This record gives sequence, C-alpha cells and structure tokens, in this order.
Amino acid sequence: MPLFGTDGVRGLANGPLTADLALHLAQATAVVLGQGRSAEARRAEGRRLTAVVARDPRVSGEFLSAAVAAGLASSGVDVLDAGVLPTPAAAYLIADIDADFGVMVSASHNPAPDNGIKIFARGGVKLPDLVEQRIEAALDAEKLQPTGAGVGRIRVFADAEDRYVVHLLGSLPHRLDGIHVVLDCAHGAASGVSPETFKDAGATVTVIGADPDGLNINDGVGSTYLDHLAETVVRLGADVGIAHDGDADRCLAVDAQGRHIDGDQLMAILAVSMKERGVLASDTLVATVMSNLGLHRAMEDHGIRVLQTAVGDRYVLEAMTEGSYSLGGEQSGHVIMSEHATTGDGLLTGLHIVAEMARQNKTMAELASIMTVYPQVLVNVRGVDRTRVATDEELQRSVEEVRAELGDTGRVLLRASGTEPLVRVMVEAADEKSAREYADRLAAVVSDRLAL
Repeated sequence: MPLFGTDGVRGLANGPLTADLALHLAQATAVVLGQGRSAEARRAEGRRLTAVVARDPRVSGEFLSAAVAAGLASSGVDVLDAGVLPTPAAAYLIADIDADFGVMVSASHNPAPDNGIKIFARGGVKLPDLVEQRIEAALDAEKLQPTGAGVGRIRVFADAEDRYVVHLLGSLPHRLDGIHVVLDCAHGAASGVSPETFKDAGATVTVIGADPDGLNINDGVGSTYLDHLAETVVRLGADVGIAHDGDADRCLAVDAQGRHIDGDQLMAILAVSMKERGVLASDTLVATVMSNLGLHRAMEDHGIRVLQTAVGDRYVLEAMTEGSYSLGGEQSGHVIMSEHATTGDGLLTGLHIVAEMARQNKTMAELASIMTVYPQVLVNVRGVDRTRVATDEELQRSVEEVRAELGDTGRVLLRASGTEPLVRVMVEAADEKSAREYADRLAAVVSDRLAL
C-alpha cells in the first residue's frame, strides 16, 4: 500500500504512524521540496529554507510535531512552530510569510488515537500525487545532514494566530453584529481561534466543544455529530449553529430550528451571493459527483454552471486552479474560497455564511431555502469485483433502466472504492422511499453480477 492516502499520511499514532516515521518523512520532505529554482536561489543568498509546522490538539500531536520539527531542522530547514492551529491557518501562513513549505499534524475528523501528517508546498497548496511519490521514494535515499551553522533552528511562530485572524476578518463582506452564533469546535484546532474571530467580527457567541484535553477531539461533537449543536441552538434561541471538525477545514451548520445544513447548501448560498456581488469567477461552482441534485437545480435557476469532479477536495482544488474558479467544495463541508484560501477553511466558510445572514437580513433557514435537498440513499456493496462496475453490460442496463424511470426527478451514481472490494450505490429521488427502493434494487444487481 502507498504511504500517502487521499489527504496525506494517516494512521493510528504509535501504530503505523510512529515518531520515527514522522522524523524520516520530514527529512525526505526536506530533500524533495528543497529542490527547485526558488530553493536554490535562497541558498545562493545564504538563507536556509523555512517551514511552518502546526498541529491539532490530540495528544499524539505533541510528539509527532516534535519529530517533524527535528527531522526538518536536522536537514537544515528553519522551523516556525505555530502550535495548535487549524489546517487552513497553516496553509495560509505558509503563503503569508513566503515559507518554502509546511507540515500539519492532524487526523481531521478521525478519533483521538489516530493522527496524520499533511504536507503543503510553497504557497500553502497541497502536493500533487507525483511529489508525494517522490517523498515516499526519498525515505530510503540519502538524507541531508548539515553540521554546525548549517542545521536548522526551531522557533515559536509567535504571531501565527493573530495573522490568521486578521486575514479572516479582512475577507468579510459584512460584519456579524446582532447575530447569536453557537460554535461547536469539536474539541479541536479551532477551539481558541474560532470563538475569538467570530466575536471580533461582531457576533454574539456561545461556544461548545472547545475544551480539548488531547483525547476528546471529535468525541460526540463537531461537524460529524450535529445533534448536540442543534439542541443547543434551539434551547438558547440562537440564530445559527456553526460546526467545525478536528482540524477546522470543514464547516456545517444548523438553523434556528435545529435543522442540519450541509456543504451543498452552504455552497449554494455562497455561490448566489458571490454572483450577485460579481466575484463568482465565470459564474461557475466546482463540486464533486456526490453533490446533491438539488444543488444542480438551484444553480441552474440562478444562471450558475456546476463543474463536477471526482470525490475529494484535492480534485475540486485542481479543477478550480486549472479554470481559475473562485468557489468549490464538497457536501461534507470542505468549501474552498480561492480568493482567500488555498484549501477548505471551516472558519472562513462559517464567517461568510453568517455574514450573508447579516448582509441580507435573513435567517439561516431562509438562506438555505434557495436549494431543495433531494433524498439521497447510499448503499455499500461489499465483497464484489469493483473493477467491473463500468464494463458489466447487465449492470449497466439496470442502471440505465433506473435512470429512465427517475427521469429528471432523480440521479444514479455507482462508485468503485479505490482500496476495497466495494461498490457504492447512490440514488437520489423526489422522496426517500423511492430512493431507497431504487438503491436496494441496484445494490442487488451489483452483488449478483460482481460477486467474487
């Protein structure tokens, strides 16, 4: 199995993800990302390369980020340790100080025993697959081992949080005065910076899930567990709830009645607002194939094109970069606003959503009503030959039959897992019962035709 997954290197801390691996991965990163014209130019000027290192508050992040910093400094890279900060903050800071690269130690929405290492290139952008493969290959290659004055220094990035907060506040089209926001920080990386920023933007803020102890990250709180946030919003009579995940690159919401607002709805709100303000590049929204049919219908009604990509925020970002688009994201709450960020940013998204409530003087429910969410049923069919999804003729006939029966009232998608003998069957329809029946019907065909 390759070391890098869809979002860096991830696994059980002190299981497959050890301090030794973190150190050697950092050394290999210094070798690979220390190449190129810009790096050579810095060396020619007598300057060492610089990297930003940050982490979320899970306990294993302490030793893993220390190992990363040690590996980089031992390779002659100066390290600015930003401490506990969201992933998008680390990405922003890399670009803001013109660092050569950066490393975020986090397992995002995973439970506390897991951890991960995400590497960002110059400019705060995620690495392409080819560069990740080169870093993995460099694990077994000769390391950089400068001595004396050539070794890197490790310093605290003292104003890292302040820089990020100023950046977020400067991006807002409207202040948040008069709006009561409940923030769920998932006991994660946003626990300090998110409440501060929303308050500075003028909101009245109630905070939950902001007491990280290193072991409680994502534990019944955050964007993967919205019920507690919904209950709190309703109980307090707040206007809106905003939920982050462990590293705060996601944002989901709940309205004043406690109804869940997913990433598709948030993108719909932002896309229409940005088009009205003339800042939606090419009147285009980039979304994955898993985005709800309701998003497509809503965008069509507002003259906005939806460009579809494979599932994964990296593919969304690739398409945005290639087409110079300004908004994209996923149903899960990864929303990328490229004018202000190089990656999904849960704080940025939440701030701009609440700013729209203030700017338009509308409730969250009124804003979200721009899009009708079609019932979506997902069935995982295991123990099948995923490589034959697109080639089995009988399966494809069954898919076309369901598509014909749904017409323009629904949608069908079959996705093969990239790593398991599993096929995901997704059906959207006008009602839950129909979506379930069609999904189960196709799942049975997949199980029969693709059985191992």
